[in-house]
Amino acid sequence: MDTTWENSFIAEDKTISLGKSDCNLDDDAIKKEGEQSNSTTEGGKGGGGSYGRYRTINYSTPLLIAASEGIREIFDEILKVHPQAIEHVTQDEENILHVVIRYRQREIFRLVKEMKKIMDSRLSSRIDGRSYTILHHVADMTKYDGGTKPGPALQLQEELKWLERVRKIMPSHYVMHRNYDDVTADELFKETHAELLKKAQKWIKETSQSCSAVAVLVATVVFATAYTVPGGNDDTGRPIFLHSPFFLFFTIMDVVSLASSLTSVVMFLSILTSPFEQQNFLKSLPRKLMVGFALLFFSVTTTMLSFSATILLIIRLEKKKWTSTLIYTAAFLPVAVFALMQFPLYIAFTSSLQSLSKKIMKKLRRLNLLSRFSKTSKGKIY
Repeated sequence: MDTTWENSFIAEDKTISLGKSDCNLDDDAIKKEGEQSNSTTEGGKGGGGSYGRYRTINYSTPLLIAASEGIREIFDEILKVHPQAIEHVTQDEENILHVVIRYRQREIFRLVKEMKKIMDSRLSSRIDGRSYTILHHVADMTKYDGGTKPGPALQLQEELKWLERVRKIMPSHYVMHRNYDDVTADELFKETHAELLKKAQKWIKETSQSCSAVAVLVATVVFATAYTVPGGNDDTGRPIFLHSPFFLFFTIMDVVSLASSLTSVVMFLSILTSPFEQQNFLKSLPRKLMVGFALLFFSVTTTMLSFSATILLIIRLEKKKWTSTLIYTAAFLPVAVFALMQFPLYIAFTSSLQSLSKKIMKKLRRLNLLSRFSKTSKGKIY
C-alpha cells in the first residue's frame, strides 16, 4: 500500500517571472530558499496548509514512478486507494504533470487532464524548483526517446503537437514566464529542438526530391502510353479495341495516373519552395507531404492497373481465370512491395488523415446546424 503521502511537507507556490529584472531569486536567494525548505522538512511534517500549497516529498513515489513509465494499471490503482496522491511532488518540486510531460507519457497525461483535481490542485500552474512550468518540460529532451513517428519531420511535428497540447491546459499568461536562465518555454523549445529541426529540414527536402523524381517518371510513362494505345489503330485512326471494356478501363486508369502523378509533383515542388521554419512542420509541410505521397502511391497503383488492362487486351485472355489472376498478381507485386517498404509512413499519414477528417466533419456538422437554424428561423413568424 502506498503510504508515502503521509510523510510530506508544505511547499509554497511560485509566481511567474518576466525576466531577470523582475526576478528576485538570484543564486543566493535560491540557496536560501532551499535551506528554508529543508528546515520546514525537519520542523513541520504534515499540516493541512492553505489552498494553493502542495505536499512535497524528498523521493519519488510509486505513483510518480508509474506515471513516468506509463504504467496505467498501477497509476489507476494508487489513485483509487489514495486520491490525494495526485498532489505528490518530487524533491525538485515537480508534480505529476511535470513528470508525465517530460517523459512524454501521453496516455497518463490524458487521464490526469480529465480529472477534476487538476483544476482543484492547480497542477497545471505549478512552477518547479528549476523555475520550470509544464511548458518548459515539453522543451526538456533529457528523457526524449525519439518519439513514435518515423522520420525527423514527423518526429518534430509530434513534438510541436505535444507543445500545443500542453499549452492548452496551462494558464495563458504563463507562456511569458522565464526560468532562472531567463528563458521562456518557447525559446527553450527552439533551442533544444534546433538539431531535430535541421534533421527534419534535410529529411523532408531529400524525400520530396526523390518522390518528385519518381512522380515525373510515372507521368512520362503514362503520357507516352496514351499515344501508343494497345492493339494500335485502324485505317481511320480509331483504336482497334475501342469498344472493349478493358480498353475503357485502360483509358480511365491512364488518365487518373497522369493526373495524380502530376499533382503529386506539384505538391512536392511546393514543399521544396516552402519556408522550412519550425512552425511549418506543425501542419503545413507534413500535410503537403502526406497528400503528395498518397497521390504518388495512387499513381503507381493506377499505372499497374492500366498495364494489366493492356496485357489482357493484347493477348486476349479474358476467359481464362487462372492466367488473369497470374497477370494481376504480377502487376500488383511492385505496388505491394512499395506499400510494405513504406508502411511506417502510411501509419503516420493515416493518423494525420484521421485528425484532418475529424476537423472536416466538425465543420460540416456546424454548417449543417447553421443551415437548420436558418431554416427554422425563417419559418417563424414574428
